[in-house]
Amino acid sequence: MKNLILVSLAFAVLMAVTALPQNSAEQSDYQMKRGNTTADKTSTNTIRKISGMISVDGKTFVSDNDNGTLTVSNPDALKGYEGYQVTVKAHVNAAKNEIHVVSIKKAKGGYVVQAP
Repeated sequence: MKNLILVSLAFAVLMAVTALPQNSAEQSDYQMKRGNTTADKTSTNTIRKISGMISVDGKTFVSDNDNGTLTVSNPDALKGYEGYQVTVKAHVNAAKNEIHVVSIKKAKGGYVVQAP
């Protein structure tokens, strides 16, 4: 009888030790799925590809997706593209409604808006 209790206790301890690492991995996966990582909290860490038009003054970007106007934090990167339909790769800061352009490319058949 003592041997059965001892074997059962050893088995319970062994199962608890092996389940412990699985539990922490499951918690980590759960946190990642919920977006509880510091990289996800700051949207400026993510580079996104966005199509739209550069304003005539080169200080704002109008997205084709939702016609939202975004301020450009580095307007010097847009020199020569004012008024053109473009695709940009940029860090997007939704909280400030702002983008930081990393690269820019004119869209195929991109049109130019004439300054008034």
